[in-house]
Amino acid sequence: MNTELLEGLLNQVSVSGCEEAGQRFLEEHMRDYADEIRKDEIGDVVCIINPKSETRIMLSAHADEIGLIVTRITEEGRIQVIERGGIMQHNYLGHKVMIRTKKGIIYGVVECSREMLKKENIQASEFLIDIGAYSKEDAQQYVEPGDTVVLDTGLRKLINGRISARALDDRIGVFVIMEALKRAKEKGCKIGVYAAATVGEETVKNGAYWSSKRIDPNLAVVVDVTNCTDYSRFPNAGVCGEIYLGGGPVLCNSMLASKKNNNKLVECGLRIGVSTQRETTSNRSYTDADQIHFTNDGVPVVFTGIPLRNMHNPGEVADLKDVNACIELIAEFLCSYEQ
Repeated sequence: MNTELLEGLLNQVSVSGCEEAGQRFLEEHMRDYADEIRKDEIGDVVCIINPKSETRIMLSAHADEIGLIVTRITEEGRIQVIERGGIMQHNYLGHKVMIRTKKGIIYGVVECSREMLKKENIQASEFLIDIGAYSKEDAQQYVEPGDTVVLDTGLRKLINGRISARALDDRIGVFVIMEALKRAKEKGCKIGVYAAATVGEETVKNGAYWSSKRIDPNLAVVVDVTNCTDYSRFPNAGVCGEIYLGGGPVLCNSMLASKKNNNKLVECGLRIGVSTQRETTSNRSYTDADQIHFTNDGVPVVFTGIPLRNMHNPGEVADLKDVNACIELIAEFLCSYEQ
């Protein structure tokens, strides 16, 4: 498995609502593989094979990440922010950050003290980011309101084929759907496949809605991460089912998920030797599937999850075996799809 695309995506700063850098990188990479690439006004990128086919399967994964957005600069030259998406505030205290600006990436550090660490409900608006500026005027030469901020944590390879990085939620999903599109094309897929890297999932989920409305798919396969239950954050597997890192792609027993197509995915997995896991939700999936399902005249959806540890933390952890298995599973499903 060539992880060049994944590594490139993880190097981008693409906070929800400001995904342009990552989407430009993706579009450039996919030009040699897609038959057609479509974009819209809010930044969704849809890569297509077989656009003339009457059967349209949408693959969806969100390109945005959680982070911060600049609100003001203090007289001392410190940067103030608010959150975009479900951040864990204490992760940022004392941590190095990257700020995407019109002049490129500017580096900084979130100020920290023992007193701040003791606060139970610290807010992002209380952060002061030091970029090394002498004054407000000095800082204004580099940073302005609306610039976005993420934790400065790069991709690291762990043992046993596992990796750690920020924003595996859900750059790893974007990687999966684009590689599945490539693989399906290699295998001679005849139906229309629309791999949509959507914007705004961590906040308002507008990208999924816009993309689905315009594609008008027969079915959508949504790829996102899902919480493992094999580490300390989720000791009670009875809530959703046992999910293991390295155990294979996860299919969701949900009010929204298509049982028929879940079963087809299981059959595809058995045919190509890919094991699948199951999780259960009592209502929504909290993924793009929740929006896509209700577009047009109603869209059948299935949710394919990549097992993840430490979600929304600086060091999320995934297993590349799960990633490769998900790519092969979706490609097989696309090549064998019949309405």
